[in-house]
Amino acid sequence: MKNQSKYLLLITVLLAVYYVVCGIYLNQLGYYSQEGLFYVEKTKIILDGVGNRLKVMGLTAPLLPFYTSFIFSVKNNILAPLIASSICTAALFYLMAWSLVKRVGDIFYLLVLLIIFLFHPGILYAATSGKSIAMVLIFFFLFFLNLLKFYRSNTTFHVSIASICLVILIFCDYKFIWLTLFFIPLVLFITIKSLNLSEQESIFRLNQSFNNPSLRRKLINKTFALYIILFVLPLACVICYKLLNLTHAQDLDYFTESPYASWTVLADKLSFDQLSTSPVYQLPETSVMISLRMLVFCPLILVAVYLFRNSTYQILTLLTPFAFIEFLHIKYDKVFLSHEYYLIFLVLALLAVLYRAQIVKNQLALKVVVGVTTIVMLYTGFIFLQNSSVREERDFISVISSRTPDTQESQNHDLANYINRLPADSHVLIDDAIAYPVVAFTNDIRKLTLPYQENVFLSAIEAPDKYDDYILLATDKNEVTGFTQLNNRYIPVILKSNSGLRLRRVFETDDWVLYRIFGD
Repeated sequence: MKNQSKYLLLITVLLAVYYVVCGIYLNQLGYYSQEGLFYVEKTKIILDGVGNRLKVMGLTAPLLPFYTSFIFSVKNNILAPLIASSICTAALFYLMAWSLVKRVGDIFYLLVLLIIFLFHPGILYAATSGKSIAMVLIFFFLFFLNLLKFYRSNTTFHVSIASICLVILIFCDYKFIWLTLFFIPLVLFITIKSLNLSEQESIFRLNQSFNNPSLRRKLINKTFALYIILFVLPLACVICYKLLNLTHAQDLDYFTESPYASWTVLADKLSFDQLSTSPVYQLPETSVMISLRMLVFCPLILVAVYLFRNSTYQILTLLTPFAFIEFLHIKYDKVFLSHEYYLIFLVLALLAVLYRAQIVKNQLALKVVVGVTTIVMLYTGFIFLQNSSVREERDFISVISSRTPDTQESQNHDLANYINRLPADSHVLIDDAIAYPVVAFTNDIRKLTLPYQENVFLSAIEAPDKYDDYILLATDKNEVTGFTQLNNRYIPVILKSNSGLRLRRVFETDDWVLYRIFGD
């Protein structure tokens, strides 16, 4: 077992290096994720900013992926999100491989797992994009793993660990708080199955429990205890964090609704705007097709259901994410589902295989099925990314397959390079609600007047000549020009209020115009 652990650790380290090298290569080709650049910009503010940075430090969301990226920002800010996502993906492999080795001695399943982590486009995207997907997958895996352990041992310790994993999962992606809705009825079903009764069918077990005062009391107490253990900690943490937002930002939902706190706010709004204004209008995925799309993306989930065919409540546990995805599609109907929500089914299917593969007597047939579905998933992973409704995901697979430079961030890079060449005592007024990629590529953030410097920023907007030497405005061609005050509509307003103010263009791209400010 010790030798196996050493070999797994070595493979994990090599896998992490492989991901980092691939990610650096993508960066050299010009590919950066918006989430990664957002973390880089917030990290620069915390490390080098001037003024009160407490709100940025505590309210940037998602919180835990940001802190993970922050840890690796000592040497290189730009590479920090990439290193974080690479190490987290490698850590996910280690957790899954170690669980597999402990339960199944067959090397075949370990090779399948390694092939998926080496070549599956979705896993490569999670590892090399600098996004929080890998952290989400880790704690999604641990949450369901501990639930399965509870089903086997009936020990509430595993429920407590699952609750902690659920808390971390929520702080990696707040949308997973809705997953708890679908465990409320499931907990009752699980409690009924855990009672020692002669009846086998759940409806008869429930009837027997309610008709017997002793069993009814035991059912109620056990169900209530499981609810407390599983849900109280996540609920308490979310309430505390919302109160923290209320205290420091005067808004309970600041971390989910402010573009200064979360990159998803702008990304979701932009996604809907592109959806509405595109000449080729593309409807979001219909509810009927969402679950089918997940099955096509990951046919291995059917194998997972088969492996748990003798346990109804465990099958319902595996099907819970389907209900969760359908709910997200209904609640966030103006936003496309990102690839992260497809990958949770891949992780869930792999978990089921590593947990139950040893019970199948005909191992040859199972290996053939798992091998074939693995090859199919490598193909569907590529196709789903290639045809994704999210542009960032399409760009990733385009860069991977064609190995041609991605020009998405080239204008932001050029603008940041120009700002870097300005004199050290220059000051530039920038709204990082939309210009955070520019700030991320800027070397000296102390040159910039940003919204986290609340009073200074507001005063600079009203009288830019008294605080700054330059001002960055979004052009009408900029896709996010409507989400900032600093756009072309700002010029006539400020010139009307300050007749002595003069502006001269010094640098211009399709998306941005940098003006030099001259006062009286």
